[in-house]
Amino acid sequence: MSLYFEELDFRPTPMGVLSLRRRRLPSTDVDIYEIKLGDEYLMSSRFTVAEIELARLGLAALDRTGLDVVVGGLGLGYTAQAVLENQGVRSLLVIDALAEVIEWHEQGLLPLGKQLTGDPRCRLVNGDFFAMSHSAEGFDPRAPGRRFDAVLVDIDHSPRNLLHPRHAALYEREGLARLAEHLHPGGVFALWSNDPPEAAFSAVLASVFATSDAHVVTFDNSFGDHEASNTVYVGVKAGLPT
Repeated sequence: MSLYFEELDFRPTPMGVLSLRRRRLPSTDVDIYEIKLGDEYLMSSRFTVAEIELARLGLAALDRTGLDVVVGGLGLGYTAQAVLENQGVRSLLVIDALAEVIEWHEQGLLPLGKQLTGDPRCRLVNGDFFAMSHSAEGFDPRAPGRRFDAVLVDIDHSPRNLLHPRHAALYEREGLARLAEHLHPGGVFALWSNDPPEAAFSAVLASVFATSDAHVVTFDNSFGDHEASNTVYVGVKAGLPT
């Protein structure tokens, strides 16, 4: 491989060919890690601002400590890392449907792998986040029915631009209501989206959660010629009556 490009791993999966690449822009000394599924980019370490803000905005909506958190979608691990930087977090489950991505972190092929796997609060779980969300057993295979303080999701490109059609149910009222059952009173659901805020999804979110908002997160596109933006949706479940 050249100095500027290296394919670190390449795996056939039921969803398509999964590849992990490391490349370097000639104008920098920074390595960029990318995960692709077929010809589609799933994640790049070149753009991580919104993934980090997903954790920060979601956890900022909570007014307590001793937090138990779920992250749906491991990717390069930036959302999970930001969760663990919050000293109020007691435990973190990170769920990913691709065992290969979990293995890359466990093998140290990705920059954050040792940090995530070395933190005793963090557990990486190979599973179908969408099936878990819909199930009464929930997200923790070791503790069926366990509830959490926050569920943060970064899997699909947006509520309408999906990696798989069966994911669509999560973004409808019944799907979000099922997910909310896995949250403690006052718990938080937060979602990353590559698209601008969508009025239709915002309305569905507001119909399930006591309060909700759509935050536009802007960042430099790294070429220096304009800003890019993503959206982080945050919904807060009703608390216990006082």
